[in-house]
Amino acid sequence: MGYQNSELKHSLQTRHVTMISIGGVIGAGLFVGSGSMIVSSGPGALISYIIAGLLIVLIMRMLGEMAAVNPDSGSFSTYAHQAIGPWAGFTIGWLYWFNWVIIITFETTLLGQMLHNWVPSIPVWVGSVVFPIIMTFTNSFSVKAYGEFEYWLAFIKVAAIIIFLGLGAAIMMGIVPGVKAQGLSELMAGANFFPHGFTPVLLGVIFITFSLSGSEVAAIAAGESTDPGKNIIRAINSVVWRLMLFFVGSVTVLVMVIPQGAKKLLETPFASVFDLAGLPAAGQVMNIIIFISLLSVLNFGLYTSSRMLYSLATKGDAPKILSKVTKRGIPVWALVAGVIFTYVFTLFKFISPNTLFLFLANSSGGVTIIMYVFIAISHIKLRRKTEKENLGTLKVKMWLFPYLTYATILAVTIIYAAQAFISDMQSQFYMTSILTAAIIGAYFVFYRRKERVSVNLAEVKLTEINPE
Repeated sequence: MGYQNSELKHSLQTRHVTMISIGGVIGAGLFVGSGSMIVSSGPGALISYIIAGLLIVLIMRMLGEMAAVNPDSGSFSTYAHQAIGPWAGFTIGWLYWFNWVIIITFETTLLGQMLHNWVPSIPVWVGSVVFPIIMTFTNSFSVKAYGEFEYWLAFIKVAAIIIFLGLGAAIMMGIVPGVKAQGLSELMAGANFFPHGFTPVLLGVIFITFSLSGSEVAAIAAGESTDPGKNIIRAINSVVWRLMLFFVGSVTVLVMVIPQGAKKLLETPFASVFDLAGLPAAGQVMNIIIFISLLSVLNFGLYTSSRMLYSLATKGDAPKILSKVTKRGIPVWALVAGVIFTYVFTLFKFISPNTLFLFLANSSGGVTIIMYVFIAISHIKLRRKTEKENLGTLKVKMWLFPYLTYATILAVTIIYAAQAFISDMQSQFYMTSILTAAIIGAYFVFYRRKERVSVNLAEVKLTEINPE
């Protein structure tokens, strides 16, 4: 296998970029987590999803504007480096990589558990070891092969949601016999829409915002597409409206079809709707869909983490060897590094799930919101710079700039700070904050010092050449 210090290949098509992004967001958080949101908030969970979805739309619009001007595999890490400073790109890049390795670890252990449930003779750890290897092969052949494989994994999830939405619409129109949807008047009557008050709805926005992480990869994947500038615009526009349709549409169906207070049905909400419609095999089918979703997120996570690590290495923020790519354009050492740390973290999950791994998971829990803050701040600075230097490159523009961008910064800052006052999220808030501070400190202690040494050496050489 030959290695080179060249750029990544540009072989992904718009459909690949779009599905990669959608596939990274749609997972167990929607298929199972939506039920938990409805249990805690009632039908008001729909408001939570709409607010969180709109927030993601604004973030994606900002990211799309920056990516259309400068498509880059480092995406928001590169933009933070350019707009705020090298320390910002270093910080968010490493935080994001760490966050995805933790997510990959969750996916591998869940896959191992599901395989064990189906075939009890296979231990959980076997699946946790085997599935990352399989997904590494799909990532290491070529980016086009990865894109095609991920496209079909994501397509299965999208097809399942479309079928679900179609069934839900049929139930609400009274076409499906034996099951009756709740009317809007029933949901809005008395305190039915907010059975536990409005506070759980606001708390739901916080939880949902964290679960929607992944849509930003449209900007990362576009850097390897055939026409980055054009594809990023198409992909981000497509991802935004599809995510809103899938998430808000799915929750609308759940709220309208599943009777209020039916906690047992909401444990597996999607399967419950199929069961209510008289499709008893749907429960097992949904388990297969969830299994495919986990595989997709694992595959997606290995791709995303490897590209971020590659980008860090090209900027000198990670070991140089991680910037080497194969002749097929794969940053194989960055990919291998992600797999190695996945195995290390998976081992921690098996030997110390409630101490060591819980510490790591809490440390990564708030990274998504920190990323959103960096994106918004970078957007303000780069937008103003672009307006001064080359206004013609602004093919995508953020709405109502700069007011909506400032409003977004305020909203995500409030969401991040709110963790400190929610008992279930306090550990996550403090550990993520400490980790962020530690990474910033590491940059100034080690990398900034290295930069100063390099500058001093360059000055010495220049003095030797021109002593006067």
